[in-house]
Amino acid sequence: MLPTGVKTETSETASDLEEYGKNKHIPAVIRKNALIALSFYPELKDTCIHFCFKRRIKSSVMQAQPVFRTILKPRKNRVYRINISAMFRLTHSVLPIHQLPDDIMIGWIGHELGHIMDYECRSNTGLVGFGLSYLFDPSYVKKVERIADFYAVSHGLGPYIVATKRFILNHAELPQAYKDKIARLYVSPEEIVEQVKKLEEEKLQQQKKALG
Repeated sequence: MLPTGVKTETSETASDLEEYGKNKHIPAVIRKNALIALSFYPELKDTCIHFCFKRRIKSSVMQAQPVFRTILKPRKNRVYRINISAMFRLTHSVLPIHQLPDDIMIGWIGHELGHIMDYECRSNTGLVGFGLSYLFDPSYVKKVERIADFYAVSHGLGPYIVATKRFILNHAELPQAYKDKIARLYVSPEEIVEQVKKLEEEKLQQQKKALG
């Protein structure tokens, strides 16, 4: 079941969603969920993004990064990659990643797209500095993960992000070390809920002012 208040597939037809596939390379098994997540980010409509399955990603399930050879190109010519672990590894088993519930996949991809929104705001030299800081400064990792969540929440993906985080933190078969990492570095589900409430209150206030 989708979280209350999230955009569902019925809000846009399949043909409507396809417009968000421009300049995107997406494996067929995740295309629907990737396009739904992309539909929340109209700013990325023309951005070139490759969704790539990997056999394994160290310490992560998904990972967004600029393609190295395009870092020094003009921003409009940058290419980004979202690496996705092909298998969701549990303590005693593995599950093909595309078999995760739709809302969890949309939330996970939505968070990674938040990173790409962050990258789009950075200069070429800023991206290089970002990479170095991310590798060597744990406090910086926490900061940029919060930024990615902020982008996702402010673009309407809050309920999906909450569902994804709760799925991770409450999953009995996920390694505890991974859950501890998520709890340590990422915004908690409760904080995301508060952010969503605050945004809704601000939107209501703006509507009241517009009405006079």
